[in-house]
Amino acid sequence: MNTKRQVVRAAMAAMASALLAAPGYVAAQEDWPSKPITLLVGFAPGGGTDLIARHIAPRLSELLKQSVIVENRAGASGAIATAAAAKARPDGYTLILGHVSSNAMLPAINNKLAYAADTDFTAITLIGSVPQVVVVPPTSPAKTMPEFIQLARSKSLNYASSGTGTQQHFAAELFQQATGANMVHVPYKGSGAALTDLMAGQVDVNFDTVPTVLQQVRAGKLRALAVTTRERIASLPDTPTLIESGIAGYEIGAWYMLMGPRDLPKPIVDKLAAATNAALQTPDVRSKLVGLGTEISGGTPAQASAYLKSEIARWSKLAADKKITAE
Repeated sequence: MNTKRQVVRAAMAAMASALLAAPGYVAAQEDWPSKPITLLVGFAPGGGTDLIARHIAPRLSELLKQSVIVENRAGASGAIATAAAAKARPDGYTLILGHVSSNAMLPAINNKLAYAADTDFTAITLIGSVPQVVVVPPTSPAKTMPEFIQLARSKSLNYASSGTGTQQHFAAELFQQATGANMVHVPYKGSGAALTDLMAGQVDVNFDTVPTVLQQVRAGKLRALAVTTRERIASLPDTPTLIESGIAGYEIGAWYMLMGPRDLPKPIVDKLAAATNAALQTPDVRSKLVGLGTEISGGTPAQASAYLKSEIARWSKLAADKKITAE
């Protein structure tokens, strides 16, 4: 694993250096950016997307020598902010921290969105991915995942999410189909509100991202039953995977990608990619993101674009196969 990370870091450093030295870069540096940049987040403050954006934005501001301002436009499972990014002028001054929910999952179950996931965006850099964790209130009678499965089969429970078509929604629906659990979906406008009601016992369970719930789990305000990755994670080493808990093949997570509207000029895309990769190598940024359970990616715009296309195809197929639909 360490060797793999060293190779990734070396590749990121080489790409950043190459982009910074590329022909036309100096001209792009002189022309852009000349004013603050807005980084849209499609979910409310306090959620995983918001936390990651706010850890990256200050370093991007330093590297680009212009303020990068995080702006939350929560609602519709991230679709409000995503639509705004799609309609923005392709000048590099409006970007979005793209998310698996709004940019791949929601489009798979809703064909009436105000944007086309596969054609309306310019992929810049894949920031990274985070696992999800199944959490319940400390008052829940379920102390383990097998106990929770038995509980969810014996009575109707409700599960929270940050909206229809989000990774929490997909994760819970897959869980129900795999276990025969009986749960009612309670969508919120963001993870913050869902988390508040979960801790208060107003809802029974959530399949949220590790960055969103880690602090509450460590403080004993939530109980972690299982993580959704294939292997256990360093930030919750004592929490088993759903696969360990008897659900064969269960694996799902959330990724984050810096994106802009389509037709974003290549010099701007290259400069943003170089700055983002440089930011991801910064010790304080890496420390904060890894502390949230993030597996940092980085890479070129071409790699980000290919990954986005593969994810759109993956979740579209899964939604069709599992008959997951918008409510």
